[in-house]
Amino acid sequence: MPSRAELANAIRALSMDAVQQANSGHPGAPMGMADIAEVLWNDYLKHNPSNPNWADRDRFVLSNGHGSMLIYSLLHLSGYDLPIEELKNFRQMHSKTPGHPEYGYAPGVETTTGPLGQGITNAVGMALAEKILADQFNRDSHNIVDHYTYTFMGDGCLMEGISHEACSLAGTLGLGKLIAFYDDNGISIDGEVEGWFTDDTPKRFEAYGWHVVPAVDGHDSAAIKAAIEAARAESDKPTLICCKTVIGFGSPNKQGKEECHGAPLGDEEIALVRKTLNWEHGPFEIPADIADSWNAQDAGTAAESEWQGRFDAYKAAHPELAAEFERRVVSGDLPADFSEKADAYIRECQDKAEKIASRKASQNTLNAFGPLLPEVLGGSADLAGSNLTLWKGCKGVEAKDASGNYIYYGVREFAMSAIMNGIALHGGFVTYGATFLMFMEYARNAVRMAALMKQQAIFVYTHDSIGLGEDGPTHQPVEQIPSLRIIPNMHVWRPCDTVESAVSWKSAIERRDGPTSLIFSRQGLAPMARDEEQLNNVARGGYILKDCDGEPDAILIATGSEVELAMKAADKVSASGKKIRVVSMPCAELFCAQDAEYRQQVLPIEVGARVAVEAAHEDYWYKFVGLDGRVVGMNTFGESAPGGELMEHFGFTVDNVVAAVEEVLD
Repeated sequence: MPSRAELANAIRALSMDAVQQANSGHPGAPMGMADIAEVLWNDYLKHNPSNPNWADRDRFVLSNGHGSMLIYSLLHLSGYDLPIEELKNFRQMHSKTPGHPEYGYAPGVETTTGPLGQGITNAVGMALAEKILADQFNRDSHNIVDHYTYTFMGDGCLMEGISHEACSLAGTLGLGKLIAFYDDNGISIDGEVEGWFTDDTPKRFEAYGWHVVPAVDGHDSAAIKAAIEAARAESDKPTLICCKTVIGFGSPNKQGKEECHGAPLGDEEIALVRKTLNWEHGPFEIPADIADSWNAQDAGTAAESEWQGRFDAYKAAHPELAAEFERRVVSGDLPADFSEKADAYIRECQDKAEKIASRKASQNTLNAFGPLLPEVLGGSADLAGSNLTLWKGCKGVEAKDASGNYIYYGVREFAMSAIMNGIALHGGFVTYGATFLMFMEYARNAVRMAALMKQQAIFVYTHDSIGLGEDGPTHQPVEQIPSLRIIPNMHVWRPCDTVESAVSWKSAIERRDGPTSLIFSRQGLAPMARDEEQLNNVARGGYILKDCDGEPDAILIATGSEVELAMKAADKVSASGKKIRVVSMPCAELFCAQDAEYRQQVLPIEVGARVAVEAAHEDYWYKFVGLDGRVVGMNTFGESAPGGELMEHFGFTVDNVVAAVEEVLD
């Protein structure tokens, strides 16, 4: 039977060999955390390499994602479908082992990590999802949701501000099944961190309400095991296990130094490591006895089989709950009647023709859709009364009662967004979170990560333009809408009335291949008249809202609050004998995804006279109007004044839009 040291050294050897072969990577963290990983994965982690998507598996997140060879080594050794050839192909084109762990590449990678601090925050989201699902589904002695979230993180994760936001909330919500390991090796890229990071980390986490296990020798298996036992014994608080480690452990000349953080050790040093660790095996060679000791396939299959037996008993006792669990958590399907009922509500909105702010239309939609969707899990970054994200069926999630469906995130926009990603990755929920559009800037990298991982996170952004008024340019978004539109995989909706608002929510809820940004106004928006064909075409992202006989002389394209402006300008130009078409384009990404025939019907190539109108930075719209077209938009920051005055001051008037149309017609 191999010793624990030999099992850990398998991680070290694979990590240094892969980094050396790639001539790129970070060997220090995997070599330093190998002993911690060995104890956790072999003694505690509940997972099934033969079924990486088992619903009740423990989640493991490598927040310090630059140490990616740690998780790749663990997955390979444990028996996941990650053959040694993939480790040899580390950091190469189209491999399953990219430079940082990427969700969807290697089985068993729970989230994309690398931007420091986001992994621990995703882990908070996963642990929160587990806690909520447990309170919603577990009954009597039937604990079908009962798993841990484990995360590794380093000094860099703790220096990033997002870790403060997320770990503070984790303590408040009592996430007792979240266990974080702090790799306290004292080294970052620039050297010894004592020159720029002197926080008392244990006291910091104690202040958050965490259980802290300090001063653990990260190379002593018995000490690590005792720390994990203590963590699992604390059910009311998340736990931080502070592990003192040596970066690059086993490298006689580079361990404990920044030299081994982000560069290959070199052939000569690797030979010395093998000698120091008594690892008498060639590159990428794992002896059979060590490989057998690591393989977790049989144990994982047995663990899932035992859980399935418990689930079958639960199903017999609570058949309706079990069916709902299978739908939400196992299959991830929406209720069979959701689409039909959502469409009926959209038609009600069209018939009602109500003039209200689209943020209010959003809340009304939540009141209509919420009762249909027990999986909806919402929240706001301390702006619920302004974002209007609370609906009639909302119940707050609390430490002592997590059975609710609404998270009070506090003023934590970045953490909110990354926690949403963790919830989405965990499964079982359709999650949304809200703030003012301007404050998306605090959360931008988490929004990007949602798109990169193609996760269904619904970002609700209100107060969408200079039209919000007196709060001034610090709160008035200008460049945010176009910047969201250029994020790959992101759908950005800016609806013009209650109908488009409801359609935007339906689209976001039904979309399973990426995130959606829903952008809503503070000010009231006039309802638009539509026939049945127009109503159906809203979901295509862009459609003809007002047309003319024959080929138009000019086309007006608008979104949100400016659609009404475009309609009035079209009426005025039409009165002079010109044929004008108005296209509402609430979601340009969806419109661009339509077939060429439909796009040509809406925006015929032959009509080059085009004007776009949107109270956001103008540059995005030249892709639709061409260099000879006109854009009535923003190219400066706003001002502090009533919204109506600002709109007039910056040219969002009927006369100015008419003038732009006349220019393109000349």
